[in-house]
Amino acid sequence: MPLEPAPPADDTRLGITLSGGGAFGAAHVGVLQVLEEHSIRPHIVTGTSSGALVGAAYAAGLDGGALEEIALRFRWSRIAAWSFQPRWGLLDTRVVTDAIHRLLGDDPRIEDLPRRFGAVATDLRTRQAVTIDHGPLSAALRASIAVPGLLPPVRLGGRLLADGGMVDNVPHSAARTLGADRVIVVHLHAKWENVRMMRTTTKISQLIADPSTLLVQPEMERMAQWSMRDVPRLIAEGRRAATAALATADVLKASTKGDR
Repeated sequence: MPLEPAPPADDTRLGITLSGGGAFGAAHVGVLQVLEEHSIRPHIVTGTSSGALVGAAYAAGLDGGALEEIALRFRWSRIAAWSFQPRWGLLDTRVVTDAIHRLLGDDPRIEDLPRRFGAVATDLRTRQAVTIDHGPLSAALRASIAVPGLLPPVRLGGRLLADGGMVDNVPHSAARTLGADRVIVVHLHAKWENVRMMRTTTKISQLIADPSTLLVQPEMERMAQWSMRDVPRLIAEGRRAATAALATADVLKASTKGDR
């Protein structure tokens, strides 16, 4: 009986960063599917908000097909419920722990995941980005998605943490800190981005000029950000953007030649 070929190994020096954006995060699924089809397997994963949710599932070893099934079934009630103590937010994210148990069988520690993972949150006292790369996965995700006023901040490691997109919605530097020397950055782009987003716009310009970075920009125009009605379209747009970006992906040549 012939042996089946071994699956491609992860590229231990290749990272991927997934930005936040509510339901727009479904586009990340399409990007990851295209990478998988091209045998491009980043070992280092960072993300914030919805990007952290998708990134955590990928870091836990779920493939593109499983990620799509989850995205198509996803409802906001999976990660938040009405709070009976609404001092910090209208919703309570403790149901995230239950969702992780249903998906993975337990609430793993981040350092035990098959891939290196970091969820990016904002320290509300210092207004600095914090990369959570150890400890219970549920706590890290609850912190990363905690939109002030809507979802409660999380106390972790002596800090009060909330949504990482408040200070860094494209946390590619976190992937560098975790060991990546080349990074795929998925920025959930919208043509209507305005002056309030100038900091992100400036960062994107810098990333475009960086030869060690591949920028993938799914276009979110006319897509719903806070309902799940456009999930199939968002996944398809992620696939389109990733396919277009890979056509000029010199930064990935090392990973396709066995630099793992």
